[in-house]
Formats: sequence, C-alpha cells, structure tokens
Amino acid sequence: MSDTSTTAVPMPGSKTWQMPDTLILIFLIGVLAAAATYLIPAGSFETQTATYVMDGAEKTRTVIDPASFAYATDEDGEIVYNSVGLFEGGGGVGLLNFVFEGLVSGSKWGSAIGVIMFMLIIGGAFGIVMRTGTIDNGILRIIGKTKGNESLFIPVMFALFSLGGAVFGMGEEAVAFAIIIAPLMIRLGYDGITTVMVTYVATQVGFAASWMNPFSVAIAQGVSGVPVLSGADLRMALWVGFTLIGIAFTLWYAKGVKADPRRSYSFASDQPLRDAPQPDLKDSRWNLGDALVMLTVVATVIWVIWGVVVHAWYIPEIASQFFTMGVVTAVIAVAFRLNSMTMNDAADAFKEGAGLMLPPALLVGAAKGILLLLGGSDPAEASVLNSILNSAGNAIGGMPEMLSAWFMLVFQSVFNFFVTSGSGQAALTMPLMAPLADIVGVSRQVAVLAFQLGDGFTNVLVPTSASLMATLGVCRIDWIDWLRFIWRFMLMLFAISSVVVVAAQAMGYV
Repeated sequence: MSDTSTTAVPMPGSKTWQMPDTLILIFLIGVLAAAATYLIPAGSFETQTATYVMDGAEKTRTVIDPASFAYATDEDGEIVYNSVGLFEGGGGVGLLNFVFEGLVSGSKWGSAIGVIMFMLIIGGAFGIVMRTGTIDNGILRIIGKTKGNESLFIPVMFALFSLGGAVFGMGEEAVAFAIIIAPLMIRLGYDGITTVMVTYVATQVGFAASWMNPFSVAIAQGVSGVPVLSGADLRMALWVGFTLIGIAFTLWYAKGVKADPRRSYSFASDQPLRDAPQPDLKDSRWNLGDALVMLTVVATVIWVIWGVVVHAWYIPEIASQFFTMGVVTAVIAVAFRLNSMTMNDAADAFKEGAGLMLPPALLVGAAKGILLLLGGSDPAEASVLNSILNSAGNAIGGMPEMLSAWFMLVFQSVFNFFVTSGSGQAALTMPLMAPLADIVGVSRQVAVLAFQLGDGFTNVLVPTSASLMATLGVCRIDWIDWLRFIWRFMLMLFAISSVVVVAAQAMGYV
C-alpha cells in the first residue's frame, strides 16, 4: 500500500467546498426514499416457519415464502402506491416527521429507541469511569510497562475482537471497549480511527468471515436448508485471511499517523484528547480506589461477555450491567476521593458522558426513519422495500451462475443499508436467494457465503448501523470523516469477497 501524503485537516480560513454534515446526507436519502414511494408500488410476502437444528437443539425462524409475493391492490384491483406526504399524523410517517418516528420506533430490544437508550446509558456510565482519572493513570502504567512493544497492541486487539465477532457475534459490546481504548491509542501516538478499526471494525471482519456466528451464518444456513455450521473449513481460512488483511491495513494507517499526526482523518476530533494533561508516570496517582475502579470495569466486561454467550443477553441486560458499573464506580470514587469527586460530580459526569452520545443517537433514529419511509421491514406488510427485494431476486434469477453468485454479494451488500440486523437480513433474503440459487445453478452454500460477506463487511460503512455510529460517537468521529478513510478498506474487502464468492462457486463449494 502506498503512503498517503494528503492532510486530512483543512487550513484555517480555507474556502474549499466541504461535505455536508451526516445528518444532512441522511435527510437527502430520506427525500430519495420518499420519492421512491411514488415510483415503486408496495408489495408483500406471506411468511412461514423454517425449522433447523443447531448444537443439537431444534430452532425455528419466521421467514418469507418467496413464491407468495404480490403487489397490494385496492378495491378496484388497482396496484397501490404507499406514497408518503410531507407530514403524516396519527403515527404515520412523512418526509418532515420521519426523523421523529425513527427516533421513537422499535422497542427496548432493538433499533431505534432501544439502541439509543443503550448508547446514552453506556456513555453516562463510562463518563463516571473517565472522571475518576483511573483510566488515564492506568494507561500511563500500561505504556510504561510495554515500552518498545506498543506495536503489538494493534494486531493483538484486532485479532481478539475479530475472534469475538466470529464466535458470538460481538458488535454492540465494542462500544464500551472503544471508550477505554481511545485514550490509550492517542497516548501511543495513534488516533480515534485506529481505535474504531481495532474494536468495532475488527468485530465485523470476524462477523463476516465467521464459521459459527449464531446470528448470521447459522441462521442463514438453517433457513436455506444447508446443514448448520457446514463448510467451516473454508470459512475458518477466510477468517484468518481477512483478519490478517485488517491487521495489515490498520498497521499501515497507524504507522502513517504516528509519523505525522496531521495525516489522521480524525485529527481535529482527537484534539481534546491530545490536549488533555498528560502527567508523567512518576506523578500519576494509583491507589486502592483506582485498583477497585479498574477491577469493577474488568469484572463488568467479563460478566457481560459471559451473559451474552451463556444467556443470550442483549441490549436491556447489557445496558443494565454497565449502569451498575457506573453506580459502583461512583461509590468507590466518592469513598476514596478520586479526583476529589462527590456524588454531584458523578451525576454531572454521567450527564456529560450521555451528552456525547446524543449526536450519533440522532443519526441512528434518523437512519431508522428512512426504513420507515420505505414501509418498514415486515415482509407481511405491503411496502416498497418488499417490492425492491422481489425485483432484485427476479433480476438475479435471470443471470448466468457465476454472475448470479456475484450479484448475490452485491445485493446483500446494498440491502444491508436498509436492514443491518444479520439475523433479520437472513430471514428476509435467504428464503428468496436459496431457491434462486437452485434455479441458476449456484450452490446454496455459496449463496449463504455471499450473504454473510455482503452483510458483515458493509456494517463498517453504512450510517444505518447503530453499533458503528455509537462507536464513532464515543470516539468523536464524524461519519463523513470516517467515510473519507474507510472507503479504501471497504473497496478492498469487496474486491476480495467478489473473488472468494466466484471462486467458491467455480470450485463447487457445498
């Protein structure tokens, strides 16, 4: 890879054109989505229950019946267009209220309201932890004990987070780690983008190339009639390969930033962390209170991972554990007078930490509103999104097998903008893609591979991914700045994935 010589930070007084804010871009996409409702009729599918076996247990999933698609019609038999207006009352969705409807949509178990509350709780809890100063002092000790070996942080952390994504679908959990790791990366001479790469992006690399992810590949195989967790040999090799590629790309970028910090795409947003007082190790505080705070954080992380793996904890349970961590940390900080904290200081820290999450939280809600403009993701409800899904399937069904395999990857990559949930996308698309694969001569295993690569890798790019926006939020990185950085990595992943899918079909991967 060639080194970059461009400076990511505009000079003061520069009159050059600037990219619109992410919120503006999402609104413009909302305008396009609203226009699409006047051009594309609404359609729906019937649903059915798919049964499959995983780890010796029978599981079920509600999926679409691909042969049941029909456009909605009125009493006269005319095709219906669910055209949206500027504003819809009574809980409806219009162009000027899609942001509000997106913000309050869903439940505590998912997007948008559940994810938004999760982000605020996580931000507030770690706001208390950061106010104690324990993390800063701990970072100084880590740096002091690893002098000369700092370069190992990136490959080790990337590999561990990638493994978490592959084994148990780690994603939202990366947000909490990013809060802790971001100051460390700055102190090591790197930046916030490097933090996102070794945490959230690493989890999605593992998620995409997983051989056993229960929320992605297992469900996709189950609803496609493919033996669950079959084909693991190739997927394990892909996980190793893609993880090494991710590590190499991150090291290349981090090396350039360390040599010249102004090459960083998050140079401006990292400034508060760089400007923060950086005492010497000999001047830093470390007492029993600091040790107890650090033990609380580590114990909470381990407890959450255990709960996710063993008890399938999700947003409400995870958020509650981190809130508890914040409360315990506040008690310890007050008892040991860490940074002279009082209970009022802890409350202020919680509010400041939650406040940092408000911008990305707004983006999460606005992005969900786009899906609502298109009619939502319920296959049984007539929507523009269902019509797009059906049309894409018909188009792929008329192509030669190699081209069909590749277009399955393209389709899954694009469709992930609208449905970022791996299990949700599998339930919506694989019942359609699996029989199409039979028709055009593509193996169902390849269809599943195209799904998981397309779904997983685009999670590092699309602003509709709540976990991505939350991680960028805690690292204070605007999505536009992230896009200016990540497009190279995304293009490389897509090119390699294209070769993998076509080669898998050519080799008869089943």
